[in-house]
Amino acid sequence: MMARMMNDFAPLFRLQKDMNSLFETLLDDRPAVRPYGQSYPALNTWEDADAAYVEAELPGLTMDDVEVYVLGSELTISGERKIEQPQDAAWHRRERSHGRFQRTLGLPWPIDADHVEAKLTDGVLCIRLPKAETAKPKKVKVLTA
Repeated sequence: MMARMMNDFAPLFRLQKDMNSLFETLLDDRPAVRPYGQSYPALNTWEDADAAYVEAELPGLTMDDVEVYVLGSELTISGERKIEQPQDAAWHRRERSHGRFQRTLGLPWPIDADHVEAKLTDGVLCIRLPKAETAKPKKVKVLTA
């Protein structure tokens, strides 16, 4: 019964979502500074037996603009994008965000902070986060009775 009722209201929910998007777009096109959202920078993450890997999209930034911190099982990527702003310009559109950003990612196991590696190549920050020895599985010798 509930599923049928939700199905009947689906067009209204879709209309509400479209209206919200429309108003957000109208407001976001004003010539003002847009702050970074919670999901910036965009990340890809995966793991193997020894480490986790994180790739973050940071076009136009150098390692001097980016900071990488590890604390326990958390990785934080922060930094600042600076964009030249012409004086006495009449802006028509400003879609490129600038300013400070920060993104924190929690992992389910502790990180060996002494062996973390980070490299920025062609606007992609690649981070290798080795698992701490306490997070790696240990083989237990089984004794016979």
